[in-house]
Amino acid sequence: MMSFTAAVADQRFVLEHVVRIAEIAATERFAAASPDVVDAVLEGVGQFASGEWAPLNREGDTVGAKWSPDGVHMPASFVKAYKDYVEGGWGTIGVPEDFGGQGLPFAIQTAVLDTLGSANMGFALCPTLTVGAIEALIHHGSAEQQALYLPHLATGDWTGTMNLTEPQAGSDVGALRATAKPLGDGKWSIKGTKIYISFGDHDMADNIVHLVLARTPDAPAGTRGISLFLVPKFRLNDDGTPGDFNDVRVVSIEHKMGLHASPTCVLSFGDHDDCIGELIGAEHAGMRAMFTMMNNARLNVGLQGVQIAEGATQKAVGYALERVQSARAGSSNKEAVRIVDHPDVRRMLLRMKAQTQAARALVYYAAGQVDRAGLGDGAAKNRLEVVTPLAKAHGTDIGNEVASLGIQVHGGMGYVEETGAAQYFRDARITPIYEGTNGIQAADLVGRKLALDNGGAFAALVADMRAEAAHPELVALIDTVDAIARRLATADADDKLAASYPFLTMTSVAVCGWLMEREGRHATGDEEFAIVKRAAVRFYLDQIVPEAHGLKAAATASAEVLYAVPAEAFAA
Repeated sequence: MMSFTAAVADQRFVLEHVVRIAEIAATERFAAASPDVVDAVLEGVGQFASGEWAPLNREGDTVGAKWSPDGVHMPASFVKAYKDYVEGGWGTIGVPEDFGGQGLPFAIQTAVLDTLGSANMGFALCPTLTVGAIEALIHHGSAEQQALYLPHLATGDWTGTMNLTEPQAGSDVGALRATAKPLGDGKWSIKGTKIYISFGDHDMADNIVHLVLARTPDAPAGTRGISLFLVPKFRLNDDGTPGDFNDVRVVSIEHKMGLHASPTCVLSFGDHDDCIGELIGAEHAGMRAMFTMMNNARLNVGLQGVQIAEGATQKAVGYALERVQSARAGSSNKEAVRIVDHPDVRRMLLRMKAQTQAARALVYYAAGQVDRAGLGDGAAKNRLEVVTPLAKAHGTDIGNEVASLGIQVHGGMGYVEETGAAQYFRDARITPIYEGTNGIQAADLVGRKLALDNGGAFAALVADMRAEAAHPELVALIDTVDAIARRLATADADDKLAASYPFLTMTSVAVCGWLMEREGRHATGDEEFAIVKRAAVRFYLDQIVPEAHGLKAAATASAEVLYAVPAEAFAA
């Protein structure tokens, strides 16, 4: 079975032709992102991930994180590999130089996380969350908070979490009950319970920086009354080093279907009334600050779909190149062949390749818009708003589809744990759920993003796709998406939401087709990468794009049939 290899060639290709990284690097802020530097980063993290993180993927699944009364313990091999990650400086890639980072584009940081997560997604969730905490502090933290925390978060010496969900408040963040009471010295007493906190506790770093949503006294009801607090696991000494324990206890970790290398914690703040936090930003402005973190996290969860798809594809290809079974149908040679020679297996493998590359193009494209928006490009800011729900939802849907196909390629051995194919499927299944379910992403698309800039933001995306699209199926899909978008603009709320998910999928496939077709125009030459790229683009445009037309009926149907059944009748 072949070992993990970072997808450096595809990453470099997408950065060049989809992100158009040269345009971003031509600015003063990102001048350091020269081709030599980008190549060094991609190659370097690829070697690190394949050598240190990929070999731990199975152990993360079978051993995983363990709860104890004194906190969560990771396997010893993970502790060492994480320290090597810190010493290698891989967490500093996208952090501004003012805060101890290398100041490279977010798109390059995306490629680094892509490689780390493709090697070991559960492990890579730890630095992924830290990236979100850094983003929130850069945009909303005080100068003192930034100076004390960002250099340590940048290196990964300290890790970050975000704490939204409570037992009684899942997707309804406005129902949270955690409290923050002023202590009179700029500090706040934090009390409450948070659930589903990824890497909420572990023993790989010297401190954990929790960003916690809570209500201050007499706060307005709902999301308008929520504030964001910085709550470290260990309070800081006068010299900035971790000191006294801050009364943040891990009550338990969840027993999950997958993602066993990532401890999903129930955290209790202030059991002994000794949990101290600091306000981030203004009081009652917590949702604004948290959405800075969540929007970053949503792109990185979409990237997890790419990671899973890449890992599952590599494992399936390795198996298909080794597994010998049956003669090829219609051949005069009756000797058994490798399963890679059977047409249906080739269909699955090429579909896995095409979908993985399409998802990478979509998520990296969104990452490039982050960089352009950060440079003051208003059109990029609007484009980012539109494509974020697509990247999160469609990226994770693809991760699940490709992981399932990977099991199918393995046949019965895919259902047996010893091959490792099932782990990708189990790990992938959470990604359409957390950081806002994919249904919420679809609702965001039709509820907010279609109306952005009076419809101009979505219209601009359609116009850009039309300007480049050539394949007749892609042109037809773009036209259909445009027509449905105009229809939904005046539809009632129920009809919009009933159509939202199929519409999101159709739009995502259109965007992926647009970007894949662009890639195909640059995939010249006779090397294996170019041959595979051209085949993947052709497969996507000829077979996957036409499939999306079949969603038109669902994207234009009334919600009436959904409510033709009384709620209790669903149990019949």
